[in-house]
Amino acid sequence: MTATRGLEGVVATTSSISSIIDDTLTYVGYNIDDLANNASFEEVIYLLWHLKLPNASELKEFTELLAANAELPKEVIEHFKMYNIKEVHPMAALRSAVSLLGLYDDKAGVMEDKENYLKAVRLQAKIPTIVTSFARIRNGQEPIAPRQDLGFAANFLYMLTGKDPEPVEVEAFNKALVLHADHELNASTFTARVCVATLSDVYSGVTAAIGALKGPLHGGANEQVMKMLTEIGSVDKAEEYILDKLEKKEKIMGFGHRVYRQGDPRAKHLKEMSKKLTELTGQSKYYEMSVKVEDVFTSNKGLPPNVDFYSASVYHSLGIDHDLFTPIFAVSRVSGWLAHILEQYSNNRLIRPRADYVGPGKQQYVPVEQRG
Repeated sequence: MTATRGLEGVVATTSSISSIIDDTLTYVGYNIDDLANNASFEEVIYLLWHLKLPNASELKEFTELLAANAELPKEVIEHFKMYNIKEVHPMAALRSAVSLLGLYDDKAGVMEDKENYLKAVRLQAKIPTIVTSFARIRNGQEPIAPRQDLGFAANFLYMLTGKDPEPVEVEAFNKALVLHADHELNASTFTARVCVATLSDVYSGVTAAIGALKGPLHGGANEQVMKMLTEIGSVDKAEEYILDKLEKKEKIMGFGHRVYRQGDPRAKHLKEMSKKLTELTGQSKYYEMSVKVEDVFTSNKGLPPNVDFYSASVYHSLGIDHDLFTPIFAVSRVSGWLAHILEQYSNNRLIRPRADYVGPGKQQYVPVEQRG
């Protein structure tokens, strides 16, 4: 056996959900550019779960099913109010809330296909409500109930702010959700599949995935990008800032990718939305700083930006707190996690790799009183 650090280049399973081939990302064979420019997030969820786009009646039924399941049990709301809420990171709150939801679902442990699908619906519908409720409670505000007359993207922004969002804001947020929905066998998706391959329940699988997404090398990068832009402060300081970081060999978040070699195909869509939104909100300096950082970093290191880089200024322009960026990633990526969980259940085999042992050998037990 030969160990591969980080399982790089290892093919661990087969899947019909998404693919990355020659730097092209597809969902069930649909190019991400096509979906980002044309599809609603609800259509993409359906596509990932059913391996086909819905017709009009299927989409209506599915959208209504999500809307009907978006409210939270009151116990989850009260749980948030028990925290020292200003000290809790939203990802920790989200992880705990999803696990808590399993306690209030009397079908949580029922492993039938229909019940697992309905659990997926409930989780997909409720995670936006979890994130927005937590965000409002920690700011001393009451949570806002979801509206059944709004689409998925618009409803999230409404529950967060209490105001009907502008069409360009809905467009930007819908596009971000579509772009983040699935990404083949990334760390959090692999974690979810490993968890449910033991025949653990859907709530456990999603909780495990959230734990993996929480790390800065996976979902936390866009929060770190926004921290960097805030530190830079103005376009004229961007080049000096980046060159100083490079000289000190400090990591710049939002560039490069383990899988893509020529560039992340999702980044260009968020770059375009960043330009539109920062102009709309009078915050063009964040887009201009981002472009300058990209130019300086890419010319020096040869690495293009990934999806996290421009998503930071998009979310900032929507008035979203920076530490909510990763939970918003989860609002989208749960659609992919759930697709992979359902696929794992459908053709399950316990995921149990081996390790290449490199420790000492031929050791012999010595009684404690004889040890030096």
